[in-house]
Amino acid sequence: MFTTRPEIAGTFGVVATTHWIASAVGMSVLEKGGNAFDAAVATAFVLNLAEPHLNGPGGDVPIILHDARTGTQHVICGQGVAPDAATPAAFAALGLDLVPGTGLLPAVVPGAFDAWMLMLRDWGTWELPQVLDYAIGYAINGIHVVPRVAAGIAGMAPMFQEEWKTSADVWLPGGKVPEVGTLFRRPALAATWQRLCRDAVGPSREARIDAARNAFYRGWGAEAIGRFYAENELLDTSGRRHRGLLTADDMARWAAPVEAPLAHDYHGYTVLKCGPWTQGPALLQSLAILEGYDIGAMDPVGAEFVHTVTEAMKLGWADREAYYGDPDQAEVPLGTLLSREYNDERRGLISDQASMELRPGNVLGFQPQVDHHAEDRLAMLTRAPGVGEPTMARLGATGGDTCHIDIIDRWGNMVSATPSGGWLQSSPVVPELGFPLSTRGQMFWTKPGHPNTIAPRKRPRSTLSPSMALRDGQAWLSFGTPGGDQQDQWQLIMFLRLVHHRMGIQEAIDAPSFHTEHFPSSFWPRAARPGKLVIEGRFDRAVLADLLARGHKAELGDLWTEGRLSGAKIEPDGQMFAGANPRGMQGYAIGR
Repeated sequence: MFTTRPEIAGTFGVVATTHWIASAVGMSVLEKGGNAFDAAVATAFVLNLAEPHLNGPGGDVPIILHDARTGTQHVICGQGVAPDAATPAAFAALGLDLVPGTGLLPAVVPGAFDAWMLMLRDWGTWELPQVLDYAIGYAINGIHVVPRVAAGIAGMAPMFQEEWKTSADVWLPGGKVPEVGTLFRRPALAATWQRLCRDAVGPSREARIDAARNAFYRGWGAEAIGRFYAENELLDTSGRRHRGLLTADDMARWAAPVEAPLAHDYHGYTVLKCGPWTQGPALLQSLAILEGYDIGAMDPVGAEFVHTVTEAMKLGWADREAYYGDPDQAEVPLGTLLSREYNDERRGLISDQASMELRPGNVLGFQPQVDHHAEDRLAMLTRAPGVGEPTMARLGATGGDTCHIDIIDRWGNMVSATPSGGWLQSSPVVPELGFPLSTRGQMFWTKPGHPNTIAPRKRPRSTLSPSMALRDGQAWLSFGTPGGDQQDQWQLIMFLRLVHHRMGIQEAIDAPSFHTEHFPSSFWPRAARPGKLVIEGRFDRAVLADLLARGHKAELGDLWTEGRLSGAKIEPDGQMFAGANPRGMQGYAIGR
């Protein structure tokens, strides 16, 4: 079958990311003797520059890693927590029933830096200045501007010029939007990274990395953030100006935890995901439901496949809405939600017709809480501006997205990571540091009693969701994608095609995909489109007609719009394979 690019094959190492420069940097680290963990850290910092509309140094990252030496897998949680001042009562006092999608209020502790440093310290081999050298060079000398970066800045330019002046200083040099194809420099960010490198002092490599962590979270980095968030009232998607809640003390109290991944066995494979502080378990629940179907007998681009997978995802994501939250502060009944008995019962709800209901399951001792007003909030995205009321675009409600990294090295170490947040559209730049912070707090609810209700030192239930899979107990596949609520939808579809239809990685990435918007969005204003199903424009028109006949509110999207997947796998003979997304013309896989 034709693929848009070759599936990379090698025995030394492979790297696949959402941007070609980052992939080349990761491969450079492997060539210089670094391992997959060193390479992932260097790659991540370069993605901050190459895709600033999709992620930033002040963002978040969940990481799943495989340690070949011990044969174990671990999750590093780079999802920071809510400030101590972030409570339902605090938002009610401000007259807000939703956490804004932009500005200062939705900030959580920026978790990505600590997660990368923890992985570098405990699993990597390089020093901090070595992994940062690539990114510092691009920040000083400039990095190529792709069309989507220029478009993202252009869309926000009025907001920057009128409201977020510190962002204008960074993203509009000389008062102008950077031109496509030019080199874009980030001197303030370079200075921040260079200062961290100077602070990385100590008697051992581990101590030097910890010194940089302390400088950022318990020193000048945290102080700069706390000061900026306390001293400024800035516009957000509520249409009003607010101070931030995040403080230096919030930063100092937090450190990235390491957890065991969730696991679900499926047809000889074990799929690994992060916990219910992400949407990851919904993919596992969908797999558990789909175990009762002969997926391999279905045409992977046929209506029966699309319908069956979509209906299973609706059920899994309904449980996401009802039950998921930070398990450190909320009881999440994962044992039941992932059990065979529960999902056998859930499977019985699927018919040959599309469901228009949001149907969480019933778990003994729990009262499912779902939002039945999400469709009503669609108007908040399209309302016409009133007198003095900024449009949603001007308020920054243009959305950001995400990046992804997959790496396997010559020793068999493996990394799957999905960095995001802190994108240029999210919040004003902290001037002393040269970057904005994550607004992941918008994924909390403000109503009391929900597992994902905002609370001090609590993780928002994130969309970020890397994946890893074992085959016969051995590390086999690292994969993931940007895409917000679509991340685990596209990953599920890719995995099913790999397992049941024996597609190669690149073939599965290229194949036309789909997604549903049936459930409430995780992003402000948390709207839903019940029954909506978007299939990529390369699907046969007969498939669309079949889906419409089944009752789906189906529509045909553009030809190359569904997913930004990448993946890498290793086979028993030692061969490694990798593929990357052609959509958007930025993703790239490299290896030898």
